Formats: sequence, structure tokens, C-alpha cells
Amino acid sequence: MYPALSVVQALGDRAEAVLWVGGQGGMEADLVTRAGLPFRAIPAAGVHGVGLRRLPGNTLQLLRGYRAARRILREFRPDALFFTGGYVAVPVGAAGRRIPTVLYVPDIEPGLALKSLARLADRIALTAEDSKAFFPRHRGLVVTGYPVRQTLLKWDREQAIAHFGLEPDTPTLLVFGGSKGARTINRALLAGLAALLPQMQIVHITGKLDWEEVASAREQLPADLRRRYHAFSYLHEDMGAALASADLVVSRAGASVLGEFPLFGLPAVLVPYPYAWRYQQVNAAYLADRGAAKIVPDEELMQRLVPVVLRLMEDHTGRERMAAAARTLAHPDAAERIAAVLLEAAGMEVSA
Repeated sequence: MYPALSVVQALGDRAEAVLWVGGQGGMEADLVTRAGLPFRAIPAAGVHGVGLRRLPGNTLQLLRGYRAARRILREFRPDALFFTGGYVAVPVGAAGRRIPTVLYVPDIEPGLALKSLARLADRIALTAEDSKAFFPRHRGLVVTGYPVRQTLLKWDREQAIAHFGLEPDTPTLLVFGGSKGARTINRALLAGLAALLPQMQIVHITGKLDWEEVASAREQLPADLRRRYHAFSYLHEDMGAALASADLVVSRAGASVLGEFPLFGLPAVLVPYPYAWRYQQVNAAYLADRGAAKIVPDEELMQRLVPVVLRLMEDHTGRERMAAAARTLAHPDAAERIAAVLLEAAGMEVSA
């Protein structure tokens, strides 16, 4: 969702109108309307890997989504379609198969929806060169990098530290697991607070599901440790401050780590979500193989989180090497590059 919002922002007034078509339910509608974009919801569901009991119902949902998408496209009459994945991409892509189409692949390995739509796409924008291997016959591939939100870029380290009331001379650990949170990461961190907080301060973005548990644990900390533990259920505009303030980050390995951590030169301890096919594992390996991250398997997190974090925080030279490696992977102009690809596909003039 955020990559698409970043590209829309980069389009600016060069696109006369933008309509966001998304799924029903969830946070998508709220985030899109918060950005000032019109939103239309259609039915959609996955069919890959679902059980036989769910397959007929999900197939019917896709059919309904296709019919809804046809109606929307007839009304809106877009010059181009832009997809970044998700169940909704399939019915909309099928309904708009004669409209110029651009795909953006956020993860190193594309999801099933993007693989399915690749043969309908005029151009495919990729986060990294490694993704070309998944589209060996497509001639419209372009490596752009991951498009980060412009709101992330307004923070520098000094501003971020002041914003959160952090200690300027104390190392900062950032921990997060996505909008809903990551329970294994949250609980491993809570179990290790007594060992970590004497050595560092922590900005912890918990997600909404575990917020009450985390808030309760914070209240039980001694006062001297509690002041070093800054917990939030979710951050919107302040996420850039969290990234800018950090010396090290612990997180899942969703596609955003490929853009946001390199942009901030942020060394990472990545904990791939074990139930997301292998997308997060591939993303994590991409950063780790280039020296920008360490990987801790989810099932080993409770035992390994504290020693891994302490070792990295104590190894200033090692973290600097990881930060330098991360910066070599940054593409700060990715959103503008994808926007240019999209404008070309739509037959619109691309400004210099």
C-alpha cells in the first residue's frame, strides 16, 4: 500500500485524477482516504493455498470483484493501471486487460498476483536486480528501487531524538513488526527488557493486538528503566522519526525493509515471518548477503534476541560497516522513477 501511495505522491498534478481500488475491510480505506485519495472497494480473495472448503467461496468473490472492477473502469476510464500486488489486482487486471498496465514488484520474489498479471503488463518496475530472474521472458523490466514515503524524509537524527524525548548520547534500538504487530517479536523484547535497557533506549512500535500487554509490562518496569522504554501502538507521520533516531532495528522482513532501512543506513536484525510463503526470507537474505542485516529465525528469537542485539550494539565498527552496506542499496528517487514509467505507459508527458 505505501509504495503505491508514494508513487501517487510523486505523480503530483501530472496525473489529472487518481482512483484507488482496494479490498473490503482492513486499514486500506482509512490510509488511502487519509492521503486525500478517492477509494472504491471491491470483493477479492485468494485462491492459492486455500483449503477446498474455502476455494469455491473465494472463487466467487473473485468473480464478483471482476464484475465490480468492470463497472468501475467503465465509469472512470483510466489511461493506465498500476498494481503493487494483493488479491484485488487480479480481478482489476483481468477487467482492464486492454488498458496500459504497470506492475511494481515490492518484494524480491513477486507474489502470485503479480506473477499472474505479468503477461498483461506493459512495464514491470522492480525493487532490485535479483527480481529479473522471476520474469525471464518479459521485455519491459526496469529496476527502480523501493519507493519510500516522502513524509519519512523530513526527519533528521537530531529532530527525531528531540521528538521522542530520547537521550542524545544513548544508543537507540527500534523494534517493530507491522501495523498489527508481531507477537513473537513483542514478547521476546518484553522478556529481554531488563537486560537491554541498562545498555540502550528502545522505541517499540507494538501494533494494536499486543498493546495492552506491552503497556502493562512497561508500567511494571523500575522508573530508571521505564524512562528509556518508549512504546507506541502505531506511528503514522512519526515513523520517519523512529527510523531516523535508531542505531539498530529489529523487525519483520516485509518489502519496506528493502527501501526504508537502506535510505536511513540502518543496520537490521530481521525476523522473517514464517507463514508468508518465503517472501520475507528472500527479502532478509537479500540484505544479509550484502552485509546490511543479520537474520534470526522466528523460532529462535526468544533465546537469541538479547545476545544478538547486545553484541551488535557493542560492536560500533561492525554496525558502521552494516550501515555503509545498507546505504549502497538505497534508491531515494524510486518513487519518481516509477511515476515516470507510469506516465509513459499512459501516454503522458514526463517532465525533465
